[in-house]
Amino acid sequence: MKLGACVDIEQADIAFEAGYDYLECTVRSLKPEESDYAFRDTMTRFLESPLPVEAFNILLPGELKIVGEAVDYDRVKRYLEKALERVKRIGGETIVFGSGGARRLPDGFSREKGNEQIVQFLHMIADYADPLDITIVIEPLYKKASNTMNVIPEAVEMARKVNRKSICVLADFFHMVEESDPLENIVKYKDYIRHIHTSDNYTPPGKGEYPYPSFVDCIKRANYDGRISIECVWNDFAKEAADSRRFVQQAFNL
Repeated sequence: MKLGACVDIEQADIAFEAGYDYLECTVRSLKPEESDYAFRDTMTRFLESPLPVEAFNILLPGELKIVGEAVDYDRVKRYLEKALERVKRIGGETIVFGSGGARRLPDGFSREKGNEQIVQFLHMIADYADPLDITIVIEPLYKKASNTMNVIPEAVEMARKVNRKSICVLADFFHMVEESDPLENIVKYKDYIRHIHTSDNYTPPGKGEYPYPSFVDCIKRANYDGRISIECVWNDFAKEAADSRRFVQQAFNL
């Protein structure tokens, strides 16, 4: 099991010193809609990071819609092609598909049509991810963040519809608790879960009141041995990084 931190690449040195195994950065930070020339300095920072950047989140900007009447499929395809190529070049292996704004159904829009568009989008990204051996994990989001795929069973249903090797599911402790998504779903749907996010009510682990023993127990019973990323609001990453890593490490007896 590996433990990572969701932070900007500029904080890589801090995460390294705190003992993390990898970083999870944003796809948007790879500037998918800018030229390779404009991206060159950012690429250098990623390639020179003291920690590998093995996972990426915030796949799509909120204005790049994948559902509704105003989907620009040509733009989406160009964005995905460049984004996944850069993720692969950096060494990333997992991309989180949360992107609540991009997948939010417009008011009054058909849910059936919206689901069809999400399936279409997932096939589109799988066309790029499959040959690159990149895994796309659908992130269930609580209803404040999105009105589609709010719990693990809904994300699994979508993954089953798409039925592509690269399309799997993420379990996020925060969204599961806030949406009353039973932690037992981590065990029930273990064959689909390929990535995990943890926090403590979106604060650094150990600072809230989330049921960590139950969370850890479900992950262990699911025989999950992949990556766990701390995704939260850091007040001061330099001061909180080591304690948060230590808390999760002790919780899992790593």
